[in-house]
Amino acid sequence: MITGGCLCGRVRYESKAAPIIARLCWCRVCQYIAAGNAAVSACFRTEHFTIRGEAKDYESVADSGNRMHRRFCPDCGVHLFSEAESRPHLIFVRVGTLDDPTIVTPSATIWTASAPTWACIDATLPTFEGQPPPVA
Repeated sequence: MITGGCLCGRVRYESKAAPIIARLCWCRVCQYIAAGNAAVSACFRTEHFTIRGEAKDYESVADSGNRMHRRFCPDCGVHLFSEAESRPHLIFVRVGTLDDPTIVTPSATIWTASAPTWACIDATLPTFEGQPPPVA
């Protein structure tokens, strides 16, 4: 069982299955979410995923063109999840909200074309200048 939640504990989640993939994202929206850095997200299948507590939803259109639902705790403000309407079977979880963030290792860096010149991009990981092919 993989568990996590926000800083204040109002929103908690668990997954009965391991993440499919984890990536660092340098798109402009993720830079806002991660306070100027890349956001680190792990992708889980929603069929194995349960959320307790109510997160606030911010709807937007990503650079990829996907209509996104970005969810965060209405009390402490911690950003927890992103979901694309085009892929309702997947949920992307911010790795920093996992109870044990060491269980995830990013396998790629995406949207590097949007990264600032000072960004530290791991040369050992595959990189994509924009949106990579969708996760299955």
